[in-house]
Amino acid sequence: MAEFGGAQIVGTGVGPVLEKFPDISRIAVLRGGGLGDLLFALPAVAALKAAYPGSTVTVLGSPLHGELVNGTAGPVDRVRFLPFAEGVRPGPEDPAELDGFFADMRQEGYDLAVQLHGGGRFSNPFLLRLGARHTVGTRTADAASLERTIPYLYYQHEPLRALEVAGFAGAPPVELEARLRPLDRYLGCAERLVNGGAAAVVVIHPGASDPRRRWPAARFAHVAAACAADGCQVLVIGDGDDRQLAAEVAEAAGSPRVTSVAGELELGTLAGLLARCDVMLGNDSGPRHLAQALGTRTVGLYWAGNVINAGPLGRSLHRVHLSWVTRCPDCGSDVTQVGWTASRCLHDSSVMAGIRTEDVYADVRQLTAMSPLPRGR
Repeated sequence: MAEFGGAQIVGTGVGPVLEKFPDISRIAVLRGGGLGDLLFALPAVAALKAAYPGSTVTVLGSPLHGELVNGTAGPVDRVRFLPFAEGVRPGPEDPAELDGFFADMRQEGYDLAVQLHGGGRFSNPFLLRLGARHTVGTRTADAASLERTIPYLYYQHEPLRALEVAGFAGAPPVELEARLRPLDRYLGCAERLVNGGAAAVVVIHPGASDPRRRWPAARFAHVAAACAADGCQVLVIGDGDDRQLAAEVAEAAGSPRVTSVAGELELGTLAGLLARCDVMLGNDSGPRHLAQALGTRTVGLYWAGNVINAGPLGRSLHRVHLSWVTRCPDCGSDVTQVGWTASRCLHDSSVMAGIRTEDVYADVRQLTAMSPLPRGR
């Protein structure tokens, strides 16, 4: 057997799979951020659960992550909310709250702490304060070192990056992408939103946390109108911040078959709806990643750089349309230099306008025409 940083290599996964740590029963996984960020970590969580049978995995994440875990069936055992901390969870730091959080974590006695939250400049010192017996994660050159680390380079598929980290904890992959199941009670809530007489149910999410990643609302409306003309029911979704955008799409579509439910659904019901629909169309955003995890066909709209980090791996169920723009439409600044530490211009103009409406509609139409998966899957 070869050795890697003092640990034996016992197999291969996305990268080397190192020898397992002994006597692991409590595992903490650090992954803050949005909905998609947790979904990217789930294959690594599943790998850790399989490598360490009987272990419990606690995700240190956000309230949104807690809502997802409580609203679906998946590999995470529980979520502990992160306190506000620079580079980990944005917000006003309270030193006393931070001290109390770490005291609680040390009291829980984690055997293994896994850092899946960026390059480690802030997240590695945070992880080390948990007091776990073993630590594994990613690391940029200026970040604190953990017991086992892999280099953090921005352009890498996020679920595969997380699986590479899991391999350093002795956990080979058991799945390459997130897999979740909706809960029955939420499927029932979602069913009440659906018109059983429609030719198909199409869900559209026009939002994205970065405005530059948003395909123009008028393009979404055009696709929605075309789907409605085909006899489909179209539901436009989003959180409370997306209400105006979703209403704009629904109104511009000009069809009673197109309605907005943005801001009206709790996350479990949204998962039920995404599992129930035939096709989900959206930007690179949490709801699109959630639909994929639930086994629903998707048509995703990506800036070319983002598809490297967040695109689906297969094309039988998922179609991808790319914007190849590399310069800001307003000032010409290079938009390929991305990441938390990269500077960017102040403009938020969409870089997605080059994606053709007719191409997107063709994929949506083709996927709705395919033999449907069982309802309520």
